[in-house]
Amino acid sequence: MLNNRTGNIIIIVSIAMLLALMLSGLYAVPWWSFAVPVLLLLPFYVRGAMNIRSDFFIKTICAADIREKIVALSFDDGPSEQYTSRVLDILKEQQVKAAFFCIGKNIEGNVHLLQRIHAEGHVIGNHTYSHHFWFDMYGSKSMGADMERMDTLTINATGLQPRLFRPPYGVTNPNLARAIKANNYLPVGWSIRSMDTVAKDENTLLQKILDQLHPGAVILLHDTMKITSDILPQLIAGIREKGYQLERMDKMLNVPAYV
Repeated sequence: MLNNRTGNIIIIVSIAMLLALMLSGLYAVPWWSFAVPVLLLLPFYVRGAMNIRSDFFIKTICAADIREKIVALSFDDGPSEQYTSRVLDILKEQQVKAAFFCIGKNIEGNVHLLQRIHAEGHVIGNHTYSHHFWFDMYGSKSMGADMERMDTLTINATGLQPRLFRPPYGVTNPNLARAIKANNYLPVGWSIRSMDTVAKDENTLLQKILDQLHPGAVILLHDTMKITSDILPQLIAGIREKGYQLERMDKMLNVPAYV
């Protein structure tokens, strides 16, 4: 399968061959031909960066390789003063454990919510401190420092250091791959993207998720969205009606949640 390493090898070998032909004097090699390998592979690099399930830059766990009808809920971007408490109330009432990939800057002022997430048996993952729009343009050291800042807030609030990391927007690149490896995180994605951040109709959103259910699915939701908290009771009921069990994500994936 094509990934960052094999793509780089193809580009280097292609350019080396073109250079050898040019130096040999046997063929007239136009200067623009050196850009051809890069241009041909560029769509694969872009797709690899945008698709967290591609494993292009770094292998990411996006689902459990199981046959049992078990799925996991995960929530990004919180804690939210508006909706996280409501989400937690529903999960407690329905006896469901979930994963919360929190943004560090949102923890500040909402430490009590992070502590409640932990106290009620949910798992906390790192979703960076800043979740900055240009995060993907940072160098690997800046990325690592940002991720560590979120860790520090979590350690201070709960005594636990997250091992699970979910990239902002699900975008990966070589710098992020280096930061993840340097800080010993386990990168985690999803296999069902609800698109609840742009959804307008509750029934459409609910059906979209239920139609995609499969054994071992990791469902991406956001505890910062009203529509998500509104449909959550129906979603849990719908998942169970289809014969699925809900398990905490790290347990379903069989990975360590904390360092």
